[in-house]
Amino acid sequence: MTTPPPTAPAAEPFAPTDPRGEMLRRLEALRGASSWDEVPAAAREAWEAPYGPAERLDLRIEDREARGPHGIVPLRVYSPAARSRRPRAALVWCHGGSFQHGDLDMPEAHETARRIAARADAVVVSVDYRLCDEPAETGGAPARRLPGETFPVHAPIPGDDVMAAVRWTRSMARLLGIDPGRVALGGASAGGNLAAAVSLRLAEEGEAPAASLLMYPVTHPLNPEPTAEEAAALAEVPGMFRFPPENMRRMAEAYLGRPLEQATVHEFPGLGTAEQLAVLPRTYLEADEYDDLRLGARRYAEQLAAAGVDVRDEVRRGVTHGHLNKLGLPQAAESCEAMAQVLREI
Repeated sequence: MTTPPPTAPAAEPFAPTDPRGEMLRRLEALRGASSWDEVPAAAREAWEAPYGPAERLDLRIEDREARGPHGIVPLRVYSPAARSRRPRAALVWCHGGSFQHGDLDMPEAHETARRIAARADAVVVSVDYRLCDEPAETGGAPARRLPGETFPVHAPIPGDDVMAAVRWTRSMARLLGIDPGRVALGGASAGGNLAAAVSLRLAEEGEAPAASLLMYPVTHPLNPEPTAEEAAALAEVPGMFRFPPENMRRMAEAYLGRPLEQATVHEFPGLGTAEQLAVLPRTYLEADEYDDLRLGARRYAEQLAAAGVDVRDEVRRGVTHGHLNKLGLPQAAESCEAMAQVLREI
């Protein structure tokens, strides 16, 4: 069953009074800006500053590699340092970055993996999947490539890399000290899209993950229409944090390598029918309050519930898109605890 998000009042000027509202205090200084060019340097510096130090956690961290259909897939494995009397659960984790950016060192990858591994007493495998080049209209910067690789990257290549990571994790269960039947798949933003799409592909092949953990994911190539409450919240968000249709199209087509209208359920699961989605595993889905992508997340949760999937959806209040990238942010810790709880239950 789907859990509806708590009812929230219509959006008012950002004026938080509790410690969890620090992001909104910083956001207030950006009000009315449509791009970073309009933001004073001090305000931008304050926005980008950490909210606190990284947590001190007792983990083993090692770089590994999986072999996929397009070559090597770099991985980073996070394991609790303490021995366990029984095999642990595992999470294969995919960072975000519009399908074109991101790496294993960004907080959304590294800090999230650390926190979940420690909180859930689980093994987390973070995936350095292949990235797509930026569209020509935004400068056309080429994405990072492994040595010797020159081929263009579009769907399904990033998802193929994630599939390879899941299968590697299961195949290495004994060495990693995990239960191969308790491997979940999750991700944030574009990584949430990959986690959702690969969960579907694996489920169709009889290899469904134990659970899907989707954080502010890109579920649809274009966002659905907002509710009144969503529209009120989004009206307060500075332009550089928004996902208008033209930006969504540009991102989707850079990922697809073809027109957005040709997208399929295996690229954007929100395009799926109830029959197609019914094979999916238990899903935890979280959206950010001040984020256009919450529209697709809410709609996807409704679709999963209609398909009979066990889905829980939440709206993380007081944050903009990508809050897991904010070092020391209280809501990021809360989100990691929510994901850890799912891992403890599988």
